[in-house]
Amino acid sequence: MPAIWLIDAYRAGERGQVRALADALGWPCKTLSLDYRGAVFWPHLFGAASLAGISRDSAAQLAPPWPDLVISSGVRNEPVCRWIRAQSGGRTRYVHVGKPWGSLDSFDLVVTTPQYRVPAHPRVLHNLLTLHRVDADSLARARAAWSDTFSELPRPRCAVILGGDSGPFTLGPRAAARLGREAAQLARRQGGSLLVTSSSRTSPAALAALRAQLDVPHYLYAWRPGDADNPYLGMLACADRLIVSGDSIAMLSEACATGKPVQMFDLGGMRPGVETGERDFRLGATLYGWLLRYGWAPLSRDITLVHRSLRDCGAARWTDEEPLSARVPGETDLQRAVRAVRGLLGEL
Repeated sequence: MPAIWLIDAYRAGERGQVRALADALGWPCKTLSLDYRGAVFWPHLFGAASLAGISRDSAAQLAPPWPDLVISSGVRNEPVCRWIRAQSGGRTRYVHVGKPWGSLDSFDLVVTTPQYRVPAHPRVLHNLLTLHRVDADSLARARAAWSDTFSELPRPRCAVILGGDSGPFTLGPRAAARLGREAAQLARRQGGSLLVTSSSRTSPAALAALRAQLDVPHYLYAWRPGDADNPYLGMLACADRLIVSGDSIAMLSEACATGKPVQMFDLGGMRPGVETGERDFRLGATLYGWLLRYGWAPLSRDITLVHRSLRDCGAARWTDEEPLSARVPGETDLQRAVRAVRGLLGEL
């Protein structure tokens, strides 16, 4: 049975993806968390195979026997994974999830999504959405755990899932209030209710602005770090339809995994030529917009490419469009990634 090393990602979204892939493979896995030397950037800048960017204690964790497979994500981990493969004499296979920074020929497999604009390549798997652990079993467990909590809320129930600021897009009080009004109008029109949750990136001001619009039956959860009773998965399981703020590709990915009707909320500027009303100003968003338009493409990501792909394939619509009916998901992005990795190691 192949041995796996998981060089853990240092950002939460990427960490969830690499862990989901490692778990789905079902092989023995050793997880390593590294400490980085902030001032040392040349190994990933020049595509090196090197441990110069990590601490001495972290480097001491990396010793033979070398694994059959190393999985990771993030630019700082690329030189480390290339070094491991080199030490194994090229036997170790290197799978990178997300945005690749080095030459595509320096990986054995890249699992990526549209916002990174990675060109077609024999070693690249282009998935529609990010990897995650939401599946029929996890949804069934969540439904059993949370159905009593939501039982008195009238159906149909619409889950409203808030992200936060992302690149050129801002989820501030104006956008959040607009989302709250639209969701409340939907619930009134259908005689239903709302299941609302914020996330780690939702600002208190945005959540307060949305809360002020909720004059219909609802359950609202304000995200807290490390909360074991977070109802997010229960909301996915118990809702009849879902609205997700368009800034979060990860939460859109998980919403689409339910097979229920999914709608994307436009924070403003997510669709060329479509006006949504007043937008929240944020200097960082303006600067990122300039980078996206005039800068070197690898330095930015364009999440509107995911929005377009979701709409084109019928997985999601915008909130000002009629949602599509529930659908039976086919092969998931995680299943495609597992199949590609197993094929890489000849384990099909």
